[in-house]
Amino acid sequence: MQHLKPLLKFTQTQQTNLGFGLIALLTVGSEHVFSVFAFSCPCNDWNFIYGNVCLLVPALALLILSYMLSNKTWKLFTGLCLRKRKLCRFNYTFGFLCVFLQISVTAMVAPLSWIAVALLKGVYFECAMTGANVTLFSSHLCNDKYPHCRTELEQFPCDGTSVPKSERVAVLSIIRAESQVLGWILIASVMMFTFLLTCVARCHSPISYMQLKFWRMYTQKESEFLDSYTAQHAEKLAKRNLTSFFELTKPTPMKSPPKKAWEKISSFYKFQTMDDYYSILHKYVCTCEDLENPTARASVRSENDFSNPAALAFLDEGKLVM
Repeated sequence: MQHLKPLLKFTQTQQTNLGFGLIALLTVGSEHVFSVFAFSCPCNDWNFIYGNVCLLVPALALLILSYMLSNKTWKLFTGLCLRKRKLCRFNYTFGFLCVFLQISVTAMVAPLSWIAVALLKGVYFECAMTGANVTLFSSHLCNDKYPHCRTELEQFPCDGTSVPKSERVAVLSIIRAESQVLGWILIASVMMFTFLLTCVARCHSPISYMQLKFWRMYTQKESEFLDSYTAQHAEKLAKRNLTSFFELTKPTPMKSPPKKAWEKISSFYKFQTMDDYYSILHKYVCTCEDLENPTARASVRSENDFSNPAALAFLDEGKLVM
């Protein structure tokens, strides 16, 4: 896990499409290793189940893993059970679903990459379809030229069977061609969906291209500095408490943000055209009346916004943590 951190950090600091490309590349590599060293079609009644499990279950696992590694997932669900009354309101629920959709679009990169590559290679689809007990498919696949096709189709993916090699190759080539067609259709559909989604998001962007570029740089730097400041403050607080404990002395006064402040900067920020703020933290420090007074800080109004600006909503916040 530690060896993957530099790669993930590099992914996070690049443009979104490059980050998605690296995620897809890692998925392709994993699929290749699995298909070469772990996959083996049973060539019996288990063909259909085994082929579909190898095609879809790893994709489901990658989807769940993508959700788990997303900062936005835990930002969305942390404390959600304590906001039951708000969830009953339509605006709040709609915003929640919009943000979850944004997270899901990012999380779908790895599983769709797995399925697309697996379909292009064809081995999982080949195994599954030779075990499919569907008369229509068998009629489409088999004809009078292949006498063993209907009765021994399950044996076709394996060598060492009584079925002539020429017949096996001819039937399997049809299945593999259909698998590759489905793979290319999936890839083209995903690319078209991504392109249209990006176009819609950019068309509804409340800011210009250059300001959006600046916004990305700002949010990236703010996230980096927030992690750094949090680590430094936690280290100082831990050292103070341990020093006080072992030396049997009273702890020296040390300021820390109150609970309300943490809650406010943990919410989602919705950009308003009349605002000049680039994040919820930026808005908090600029609108707080008295940062030295915890009481005043706690009184700052929280808008509880869920939705992000359209231009950043779907493709620019797929940050992973590990």
